[in-house]
Amino acid sequence: MAEVAFVFPGQGSQYVGMGQDVCESYPPARAVFDEADSLLGFPLSRLCFSGPEEDLNDTVNTQPAVFVASLALWRVLEPRLPGPARFFAGHSLGEYAALVASDAVEFSSALSLVRERGRLMQEAGEQSRGGMAAVLGLDGLEVEEICRRAEEATGGMVQVANFNCPGQTVISGSEEALAQAISSAEAAGAARVVKLAVSIAAHSPLMLPAEAAFRTQVEAASFRQPRTPIVGNVSAEPLLSSDRIVSELVGQLTAPVRWSESVQFMVNRGVETVVEVGPGKVLTGLMKRIDRRVKRVSVGDQAAIESFVGA
Repeated sequence: MAEVAFVFPGQGSQYVGMGQDVCESYPPARAVFDEADSLLGFPLSRLCFSGPEEDLNDTVNTQPAVFVASLALWRVLEPRLPGPARFFAGHSLGEYAALVASDAVEFSSALSLVRERGRLMQEAGEQSRGGMAAVLGLDGLEVEEICRRAEEATGGMVQVANFNCPGQTVISGSEEALAQAISSAEAAGAARVVKLAVSIAAHSPLMLPAEAAFRTQVEAASFRQPRTPIVGNVSAEPLLSSDRIVSELVGQLTAPVRWSESVQFMVNRGVETVVEVGPGKVLTGLMKRIDRRVKRVSVGDQAAIESFVGA
């Protein structure tokens, strides 16, 4: 098998119906959802398969839902692979699925952390109201400068939350500073600026109220050295020890997701194919802008599994 990296999506990739066809066709996928339902004490599977969409899009539910749907797909795909992965990576929340796939943490521990992460982020958002917006068509450094000037002008807080790919960044911050940054980005010639339908300012200092409690949870979890290197969001480098994993997961709350750099790190070390495992095709789309030479595959449903395995 050519050098392959498997990547897992984050919040925003969810949709009603995700994982249902896989569960109906493959017992290992069904087992993942059954275990999640039991551990969480409510039918997450029903929420994923049937909605309602409003409840699925609630941060405290979205995070475990995307995580579980991704792992259900992975449990079906993994035993069918012809060889080992070169790297794993996950976009924000997706990093937890990467940790489980690399055997760095048990599924049950990761699910508990994901659920708590969503709850604490939601609480932090209620304490410090903010939002996020995608900025298309401007260089990341230019967007950073726009955020800096918006902070100076308003006394608020706004920063780049996601360096997704060349020409696409996501900014995150307090309402007034975010509005100023959006206006400035439009004036600077951004192709498009889209306010995201979220009420939290993820990957920004407005998540600091969640940090102490979440650190306690993360430090109590049992992590192992990954059997396959995981490229972290915060450092864009491999997380090779349990200490690095703890630091990464806590830092991820307030630090930007350096996704473009993370992917480029893997490509520079020989990765020729990037396979997105999970609902949606967000990361596959970003890959087109990061490096078009790399083969891109999305595995998000039963048909995609069968196509990938039979290729």
